[in-house]
Amino acid sequence: MAIKTLQDLLNEGVEGRGVLVRSDLNVPLDNGVITDPGRIIASAPTIRALAEAGAKVVVTAHLGRPKGEPDPKLSLAPVAARLAEELGRNVQLAGDVVGQDALARSEGLTDGDVLLLENIRFDPRETSKDDAQRAKLAAALVELVGDDGAFVSDGFGVVHRKQASVYDVAKLLPHYAGGLVAAETEVLKKLTEQSERPYAVVLGGSKVSDKLAVIEALAPKVDTLVIGGGMCFTFLAAQGLSVGGSLLQAEMIDTCKDLLDKYADVIHLPRDIVVADKFAADAESKVVPANEIPDGWMGLDIGPESTARFGALLTEAKTVFWNGPMGVFEFEQFAAGTRGVAEAIVVATGKGAFTVVGGGDSAAAVRSLGLPDDGFSHISTGGGASLEYLEGKELPGIAVLEEDTVED
Repeated sequence: MAIKTLQDLLNEGVEGRGVLVRSDLNVPLDNGVITDPGRIIASAPTIRALAEAGAKVVVTAHLGRPKGEPDPKLSLAPVAARLAEELGRNVQLAGDVVGQDALARSEGLTDGDVLLLENIRFDPRETSKDDAQRAKLAAALVELVGDDGAFVSDGFGVVHRKQASVYDVAKLLPHYAGGLVAAETEVLKKLTEQSERPYAVVLGGSKVSDKLAVIEALAPKVDTLVIGGGMCFTFLAAQGLSVGGSLLQAEMIDTCKDLLDKYADVIHLPRDIVVADKFAADAESKVVPANEIPDGWMGLDIGPESTARFGALLTEAKTVFWNGPMGVFEFEQFAAGTRGVAEAIVVATGKGAFTVVGGGDSAAAVRSLGLPDDGFSHISTGGGASLEYLEGKELPGIAVLEEDTVED
């Protein structure tokens, strides 16, 4: 069955109806200040469209990883304020998830109002492995929008989770893919089914184990697989090189050896490394060949030769998927590799390539380095969901939208 979309719901009419929207508003905070509002900006169009059409919009989202109980540091209060600014309309914040305040506020909504529920993960049932517990929370969420309500799934960053506000509510209400989820799914379909060659993938981040499944899924399909970030040191160790004090997953060395043997013509590793004497912004640093990392020094970025070589491969690609920084870009002196790779992808975009930034730290890097969002064809809001889709896994939050039935 084809998934119904936000436009289908708008065509059916939402004026006066309660609509529950699952958004991904999980933005980074520094002492209560939002440092990257990207996910809020990306979520606003769906909420705005519903409010402007006269719906009573109830938004649910999470922030961080509270342990199933309220944590003032992870309140959605700063998110509500930033969302209101983005929408140009008042956004109420409920003082609880599905308690008395949420119920009272939802009952008082008028057409076009927007209510944001407090952090859904303050309720332990959201992430429970017990189907019955999740179903109870889902039923309480449905109560907030009423019997003639609808559910719009627009939090792409959580569609790989079987959680109450993502999966179980879709079984209780007519359900639709929001603009963001629909767009993300289309992009990933294009990457997996209609990619133009040469196809280049750039993977970074700290652990090989986090990216192993996507490496195994994509390596047979792509022309170039660039590996940087902390994970590259396990691959270098698999070549028999000493990596000093660099991040290393010793248990993954044999796996990396097998991958290098199997995909020797596809996998590209750094040839030089920026090493540091400690993990700090003010560390002493120097550039060394990848086979000459000194004992006691740790690699915190790819070197200039590697950046140039990777850049040359990427600027000639017709399709690029990037997930994971090349180094510790948060520290200025270890940001050059990530910046160089990102700038090469921008060049490829300008030459007509289809380029996708796979969410998470990569999206944060684009913004913190001051690169233009429109320098890429698409910046995903869901790193983990993007990777699982590309691995070929079923995403519960997408699969449930394909179901036609609504449970009594």
